[in-house]
Amino acid sequence: MTIDAERIGDFSWFMHDVWMVLLQVVLALLILYKNLGPGSVAAFVATVIVMLANLLLGKLQEKFQDKLMESKDKRMKMTSETLRNMRILKLLRWEMKFLSKIIELRKTETGWLKKYVYTSAMTSFVFWGAPTFISVVTFGACMLMGIPLESGKILSALATFRILQEPIYNLPDTISMIAQTKVSLDRIASFLCLDDLQSDVVGKLPRGISDTAIEVVDGNFAWNISSSNQTLKNINFKVFHGMKVAACGTVGSGKSSLLSCVLGELPKISGIVKVCGTKAYVAQSPWIQSGKIEDNILFGKEMDRERYENVLEACSLKKDLEILSCGDQTLIGEQGINLSGGQKQRIQIARALYQDADIYLFDDPFSAVDAHTGSHLFKECLLGLLRSKTVIYVTHQVEFLPTADFILVMKDGRITQSGKYNDILYSGTDFMELVGAHEKALSALDALEGEAVSDKLSSTKQDVHVPGAHNVESREGNKNLKNGKTDDIVEPKGQLVQEEEREKGKVGLSVYWKYITMAYGGALVPFILLAQILFQLLQIGSNYWMAWGTPISADVKSPVEGYILIAVYVALAIGSSFCILAREMLLVTAGYKTATLLFNKMHLYIFRAPVSFFDATPSGRILNRASTDQSVVDTNIPYQIGVFTFSMIQLLGIITVISQVAWQIFIIFIPVIATCIWYQQYYLPSARELARLVGVCKSPVIQHFAETISGSTTIRSFDQESRFQNTNMKLMDGYSRPKFNIASAMEWLCFRLDMLSSITFAFSLIFLISIPNGIINTVIAGLSVTYGLNLNTLQAWVIRTLCNLENKMISVERILQYTRIPSEPPLVVQSNQPDPSWPSHGEVDIQDLQSGMLHICHLFCVVSHAHFLEERKLGLLVERGVVNQLLYNHFSELLNLLLVESQLTASTSLSVDFMIYALD
Repeated sequence: MTIDAERIGDFSWFMHDVWMVLLQVVLALLILYKNLGPGSVAAFVATVIVMLANLLLGKLQEKFQDKLMESKDKRMKMTSETLRNMRILKLLRWEMKFLSKIIELRKTETGWLKKYVYTSAMTSFVFWGAPTFISVVTFGACMLMGIPLESGKILSALATFRILQEPIYNLPDTISMIAQTKVSLDRIASFLCLDDLQSDVVGKLPRGISDTAIEVVDGNFAWNISSSNQTLKNINFKVFHGMKVAACGTVGSGKSSLLSCVLGELPKISGIVKVCGTKAYVAQSPWIQSGKIEDNILFGKEMDRERYENVLEACSLKKDLEILSCGDQTLIGEQGINLSGGQKQRIQIARALYQDADIYLFDDPFSAVDAHTGSHLFKECLLGLLRSKTVIYVTHQVEFLPTADFILVMKDGRITQSGKYNDILYSGTDFMELVGAHEKALSALDALEGEAVSDKLSSTKQDVHVPGAHNVESREGNKNLKNGKTDDIVEPKGQLVQEEEREKGKVGLSVYWKYITMAYGGALVPFILLAQILFQLLQIGSNYWMAWGTPISADVKSPVEGYILIAVYVALAIGSSFCILAREMLLVTAGYKTATLLFNKMHLYIFRAPVSFFDATPSGRILNRASTDQSVVDTNIPYQIGVFTFSMIQLLGIITVISQVAWQIFIIFIPVIATCIWYQQYYLPSARELARLVGVCKSPVIQHFAETISGSTTIRSFDQESRFQNTNMKLMDGYSRPKFNIASAMEWLCFRLDMLSSITFAFSLIFLISIPNGIINTVIAGLSVTYGLNLNTLQAWVIRTLCNLENKMISVERILQYTRIPSEPPLVVQSNQPDPSWPSHGEVDIQDLQSGMLHICHLFCVVSHAHFLEERKLGLLVERGVVNQLLYNHFSELLNLLLVESQLTASTSLSVDFMIYALD
């Protein structure tokens, strides 16, 4: 989605180049035939040879591009999974291990990238040298065939070859873009050809047409239809409207799959599934959208304040909303990162209740909450607000089964028992085993020796105080806390997730300097420039040699012998070709090395960032930099820098040649250049900010798409596909708008630059024609006109590439932003290594700890004193919310917390000798 779709959109810029190149080549060959006669056949053969070489290189590029995208997919999948679970990795100190895995995947990717960019360098070498190669073959053939070469014909041919240079120059990019686009189209086509979700799995009946809410007859289902192992076998049950049906069984017995088959998510092999009415679904793993809590509960519905308040009360959410800084307007981080597990589950239940559906499917919703809250939710939700609704709930808690109207006992994908609680309790062994196991577990807990527990509790002196929330402004938090003052004003900065920052103004010179000097300290840059300058000098010298060494007409004797003329020309052509090869190889080497260093540096800073960074930064922003921006750095920016530098040197060469004939041209040339620069300065600020907007507007698209994919089951169960598609289209429109404006602004600039360049060349031509014969050297005059034909194109191209370069350098700027992320303390402090025998015992002491979320500047937890002795297993029993997480994060050293007054010392590795169990 991030790269393939982008490349297909970019192909529109190159779409017409395919037929335009062929047309320009045909016209050039016709002009050559008129001037050189049979010698043009040699030019045609040379052109065909160049085309064949291009086909071979194009196929290699396509192959390498395909492999590059495959390896990029693997890396991005690994990166996405790692970012989603960064909190767990930080807790276990595994982040560097996973970083090394991503680096290994990147090495595989850069292996294909290296082959791709070096193949691109060979393509550029072939086509930069193609005009020289064609001219050598053509002039050599003319000499062999005895066709007289005159300076007029030579200059005309050279002008034709230079006109050919533009399509030949653009052809590598066209071929490369065609190869990339074909790979992207094939990848998207292969994805679109995958099997869709079966539309006939569930027969949907309108509300009120039948007394039966859900019916499954002889159902056989499997996640993999081609597999012989069926997930659910011989499923038969019928649920009437208003019934409460419980599904129970051991782990892996098929309870969740049973709900999936009702939702239509589980592929059907045979049987009939009918559902009458609308559905609402609560998944076992909470799916929470980034955004306001209120929006998560409403889930596309209009606000009904009375129903909304009733739902909050039934789900025990009012007290949680009072604790949060902005109530139900609090922005939730990605995957509900700033909520506890119980809060996320209750918000998910509230979302289902607010929909007022006919059928409710609950997949073990009470497992993430404590026993008291679970009982409250069961009473207020299932037996209260949903008393007239059809409910199927999966549960492992036997105490919720007696109130069910019907119970399904699952085992090995089959319904082994079904009926009321009392009817099936003694009618089979499966249900009795479940109930017996539950009673046995309760008896084991009751059998603990109370005296031993009492002794352990009394030996642990602790004084823990958890007050209500205090709204404290970030600047005066300490002062207000000490004075007992609070401030109820909610500031926007209190939200966890803020808008993505973007730089203002032009891209700083420091960004260019860091990019240029990152690879080998910039040591390759002088050699790249030297190779281009030598190429330009040799090319001008070879053309001048041919123009000087041939007679003006057939009656005039040639200054040099024919074989010397061709030999020197071939030597100069070979020298210029080697300069091109050296230039391209050095350029891609520097670009490849710089891209690798930027990737490694950015990822190191990301993985060393504190968890608070991942709480406040949606993964879409990071993935955008790791995919789109990194792809620009890999392939585009070296090319853009090279094109601008080489075009600038070419332009200076043309100006030098023209100025040798008539310096008076500068009278018009200097004002035109000044006007071009003024246009460029007028265009750049808008284009630059639009390019930054493109980067900022793309992150929400990626984030929304990723959230939609992860919550696809919930979205489909609520029949909200169209709403999410519309949201995605709106985000795409917001992303496409600045993209379109960038293209429009570029066309605005190019039109004006072309007009000014044409005026410059027309003035130069008129001036040269008006000079009397004998005043200037006709060879130099003809050569200046030959080069002047490309002046308008090249002048516009220099300004255009400069603007494109600055727009592309924003990707480097965005990557460098993430190399300035504050890091966690060093993993190893060499000067403060613990004794090899550490830890000898486990002990933790807390003095005057007051903490809250750093981004919210909101105090949740105050611990005046706590002393945990060694060899103790401590249960942390607190009121539901995030206080347990804050204490737990202190001990696991996960979060950067706002420490107002604190002293915490630990004499052991907490992950080894000390464990805290946080019960929500």
